[in-house]
Amino acid sequence: MSTTSLPASARTPRLREALIAAAFTADGLLERLGAPAYAALARSETVPALRATRGDSPLDTLVRLFLLQSPVPAARAATALPLEECVEDGWVVHEGDLVRATVDVRPYGGPEGEDWFIVSDLGCAVGGAGGIGSHEEAVVLGVGGASTTLAGITVRRPVASALDLGAGSGIQALHAAHHATQVTATDVNPRALEFTRLTLALSGAAPADLRVGSLYEPVGTSTYDLIVSNPPFVISPGARLTYRDGGMGGDDLCRTLVQQAGDRLNEGGYAQFLANWQHVEGEEWQDRLRSWVPQGCDAWIVQREVQDITQYAELWLRDSGDHRTDPAAYAERYEAWLDEFEARSTKAVGFGWITLRKSAAAAAGDPSVVIEEWPHSVEQPLGPAVEAHFARQDYLRDHDDAALLAAHFTLSDEVVQEQVGLPGAEDPEHVVLRQNRGMRRATKVDAVGAGFAGVCDGSLPAGRILDAIAQLMAEDPVLLRDRTPQAIRLLVEEGFLEPVRGGA
Repeated sequence: MSTTSLPASARTPRLREALIAAAFTADGLLERLGAPAYAALARSETVPALRATRGDSPLDTLVRLFLLQSPVPAARAATALPLEECVEDGWVVHEGDLVRATVDVRPYGGPEGEDWFIVSDLGCAVGGAGGIGSHEEAVVLGVGGASTTLAGITVRRPVASALDLGAGSGIQALHAAHHATQVTATDVNPRALEFTRLTLALSGAAPADLRVGSLYEPVGTSTYDLIVSNPPFVISPGARLTYRDGGMGGDDLCRTLVQQAGDRLNEGGYAQFLANWQHVEGEEWQDRLRSWVPQGCDAWIVQREVQDITQYAELWLRDSGDHRTDPAAYAERYEAWLDEFEARSTKAVGFGWITLRKSAAAAAGDPSVVIEEWPHSVEQPLGPAVEAHFARQDYLRDHDDAALLAAHFTLSDEVVQEQVGLPGAEDPEHVVLRQNRGMRRATKVDAVGAGFAGVCDGSLPAGRILDAIAQLMAEDPVLLRDRTPQAIRLLVEEGFLEPVRGGA
């Protein structure tokens, strides 16, 4: 574990002012580096950024110092920073006539264009100078794809209280501070909480209540309106790396995190997690995850990716740089991973999102639990789509088939219709409705479904639309009314149709 002391935060407002004045921001970086060099940083390739910052402007100096972790002349650093304050507070250190950074400071754009900064260990910001590849047990990572995914899917309504469980460098706590009155951040690694403190302070956010400990132990019986966690979900033999390895057997850490969330949520509150789960021989993965959902909660679980056990082991062995060690040692570690999976009859590992919502209906024994696989592209941020999903589930729970036929609907924004068939054919083989927003779903519909969706403008109840379609198609209107509600229900559930509130 690193014993390097971290910077003090008392004078971060002056450092923040200097960074912003130099355009050391997400927008400023993109403009200065250009899109190719900016994208290369996300691949841990630094040469393009080094070439782009060969000048002596304050921005060039800050990029080299904090992003590329290259020493810079002290005279240049003094033009970009309140240098002596930064030395005294521990952000940088002198090395002769040069200055080098002690931490990675990475500009990050907030949801409304705010200039935020994520502070992490040197070389451990994703896209940082060295990538990850670290064997250091308590290293604290910066912003990666997983953390930005969780930030994007989180429901962002104003709340009184939020809990960031496993805070790391503080990106989720920072987002939560934007819409929560009080933020609590926990981590088993005290060093991670110090980075969270720095991230919040340098971003101009209110401080969080920082607590050391595992899972929900640090918060006791406290309850929250929002819980978020990008936990150390990697299923591995042992807990070698605190930042990623759960330390429990198999997927027990993620299961425990989800199962215990219900008791920590206020009514109507959301808990949102990234997780890995085992695909076990003789067991449906959906059944495994259904058993995780706590009583009193609705759930929406989306499996985004599945890897066989060899792909999974190789991914995480490369993440920690084991592929660059002695070949025999690498082979031994690889064997240990496969032994672990074999002992647990695990054939693959799934990755995805888990969202819980505490609801009165679920508490009364009528939970909505949707578990699906969706490996396709989506449009972030998805927080509004997540909230809308649960609102639609509430609507469908409250409306039987008769109520659906009496209801009014509109076609959701940016839904298009595609007709698929042979060129020159009189009629298409099938019709597809496709969303261009949110989950970007597509669903096949018959002629009735296509006609129904096409005329839904909220002016007529569903039943009357079906009667008109029956007349046009010379069908029995009673039979059409009987067989269509299930199709309407699916179109509502998947977000193709929006109920007109008060229209039924």
